[in-house]
Amino acid sequence: MSILAKVAPVITAVSRSEKYTFTKPNTDSITLLEGLGVEGDVHQGVTVKHRSRVRRDPSQPNLRQVHLIHSELFDEFRQAGYTVGPGEIGENVTTRGIDLLGLPTGTRLHLGAEAVVEVTGLRNPCVQIDAFQQGLLKHAVTRDENGDLVRKTGVMSVVLTGGVVRPGDEIRVELPAEPHRPLGPV
Repeated sequence: MSILAKVAPVITAVSRSEKYTFTKPNTDSITLLEGLGVEGDVHQGVTVKHRSRVRRDPSQPNLRQVHLIHSELFDEFRQAGYTVGPGEIGENVTTRGIDLLGLPTGTRLHLGAEAVVEVTGLRNPCVQIDAFQQGLLKHAVTRDENGDLVRKTGVMSVVLTGGVVRPGDEIRVELPAEPHRPLGPV
């Protein structure tokens, strides 16, 4: 799949949770706050909010303010016998029509009319995915033809420009200057 699909990339769902929960409930809209993340989401903040990272060093910058997943992953899970819907594996923004995993580090995604996020890296899926649905992790993390680990559960980003984001909003991709750096886990 190319980075950009033949149809305009679009947001299919938005989600947030005020508490540390694996699944985030869908909502009609989310508000992105510059330099902070999703208003009212437990992961909002300048410094890292993911509990495992807070335990290591709570002063780290929060490079995981907004989590995006491509809904095509849910289609892939469905083919493997799993049912996963928007927000159920913790993302804030669910997309369609964009190869998030193929984007280079530093790509800017214009979400709707105002918001802009910068992609910082890949989500590193954990065993909580198997607690959600037993066996799902082996489909969320695979190996490519070279034996390299492939993390499929979306990308993380920081908010450069705030704004309201809704399902149905288009996504515009702004690639960084070359040379492009591939995404790594953050």
